[in-house]
Amino acid sequence: MNRDPERNSSLQATWSATFVDELARAGVTHAFVCPGSRSTAIALALAADDRMSVHVHHDERSAAFMALGAGRATGLPAAVLTTSGTAAVECHPAVVEADLDAVALLVVTADRPRRLRAVAAPQTIIQPGLFGSSVRAMVEIDPTSAPPPDPDWRSVASRAVLAATASPPGPVHINVELDEPWSGLPGALPAGRPDGMPWHRRAGAPEVPMAGVGDLGGVDLGGIERGVIVAGGARVSPDDVVALATVTGWPVLADPRSGARVPSPAVVTAFDCILRCDAFADRMLPDLVVQIGSPPASRVLSEWVARAADSGAHHVVIDPHGRWLDPGRRAAHVWGGDPNRICRQLATGRHPREVDGRWIESWQRAEATAVAVVERVLATEKPTSEPAVARALVEGLPDGAHLVVSSSMPVRDVEWYSPARGGLRVHANRGANGIDGVVSTAVGVALASGAPTAALVGDLAYLHDLGALVGATGRNADLTVVVVDNDGGGIFSFLPQASELDPARFEQLFGTPHGLDLAAVTAALGVAVVAVEATDDVAGLGRRVAGGGIGVAVVTTDRKANVDVHDRLQREVRSSLEAAGLL
Repeated sequence: MNRDPERNSSLQATWSATFVDELARAGVTHAFVCPGSRSTAIALALAADDRMSVHVHHDERSAAFMALGAGRATGLPAAVLTTSGTAAVECHPAVVEADLDAVALLVVTADRPRRLRAVAAPQTIIQPGLFGSSVRAMVEIDPTSAPPPDPDWRSVASRAVLAATASPPGPVHINVELDEPWSGLPGALPAGRPDGMPWHRRAGAPEVPMAGVGDLGGVDLGGIERGVIVAGGARVSPDDVVALATVTGWPVLADPRSGARVPSPAVVTAFDCILRCDAFADRMLPDLVVQIGSPPASRVLSEWVARAADSGAHHVVIDPHGRWLDPGRRAAHVWGGDPNRICRQLATGRHPREVDGRWIESWQRAEATAVAVVERVLATEKPTSEPAVARALVEGLPDGAHLVVSSSMPVRDVEWYSPARGGLRVHANRGANGIDGVVSTAVGVALASGAPTAALVGDLAYLHDLGALVGATGRNADLTVVVVDNDGGGIFSFLPQASELDPARFEQLFGTPHGLDLAAVTAALGVAVVAVEATDDVAGLGRRVAGGGIGVAVVTTDRKANVDVHDRLQREVRSSLEAAGLL
């Protein structure tokens, strides 16, 4: 390595400016910057480029999840920048989530020069390969090793964006060795493409006609009466999915994340409640399951699909990236491709039979019965219940809003009890199904989308990510975080441990009460906070989300009462289905 400090400082600044220019040419518009000396040259380059929206946050873990949220909202990679050492390690949870849920992300880590590794230099770890197999690509750069101006510099940035947005999208790690002094002035940049486009571009994939339009993996749609469409984690066009359902006479069991959970006679929202009724589930085993994207959170639905496959049903998974999204290992075919195009082609294919309507009518009657029960029961659960909070929030959000839902019980309550509605985009970190980084993800969604955004999180997920709200009042975001506070890990109250263990031991190891006043903790961060006393107030919060700014609403619930209301909902759905002659 050339040890001329002035030369190296200028090269590092020039490389950084070139890197940022190329990112901007490739469509990257958001960068989440964490303070650190070693990353100075890149941070200055990001701040100097007016095509970049730069968001500074003190916590690398939170900043990485914010970048993940921005990628979720826009479909384009956002960059997170850290200094060296354990600062880079903090990005790992977001990298894992981006990998497993196919979200484009650029992780840019400053590093010490190679000569300082393994000699006890401070803030030095082995950063190349830090994220293992979770990244789509990893590149290590020493800006001082090549004479300027080097066009290879543009290639690095351009290829990083291409790797992050390939199929499937995911995280890319760029590790940059930087030496003192860190804040030199950039020289002339290597020339970019004269048309302002990125250095490398990916040609559009040719449209490949599907073999056998009108059949699915060798199964003739014209012969299938008892089919179901499971609209899971892939975002789809509701019009295309509902059109296929209408042609075939099949119900759409719609996860809110899919975008297909819209008001339609074909859409079933209460599938979890309905399939918990064994007699109905047994009688309604399908002959074909078309699953779009990753499966919903409902374990009951997944077990029912597996049971159908074991009974001879054909299970087909459609994923935009051809991923094997089949934890039950029953799928006969996995199709990679645009789900909307596939649905359109299947809907216009060969269908010789007339749909007699009895199959879909049974699902429609069950849906209407179950939804009526949910509405009636939740209306009587005052002042609040966790399913009622989820339903009221979804109902109350304005059209065009985004909703970020935490794993554990919030994602289940939204999936199982929220109504059909359009105009709402729902996000959840369901790649690794963790509760970490949810508030940060919501901040990133709000910043990048510019749209009214809400988050529904449990108290432990909220406490896990309080750092997301540090400096929140200075961020130009429209975000309301609704915290369901049941003083601990509410989901464990539904598991066998709750009845098998001594209550004191259960509380110690699983209930894990935090005993904190979450409103006071939030106020200490300088964030506006309100206590919500009734589900009507939650719906009001949803309607007021468009008011701007970042705020928090704390809804106090009780873990035992939450189990009771879930049990009551299920009992009354079963009773009503039986009374309707559906069991």
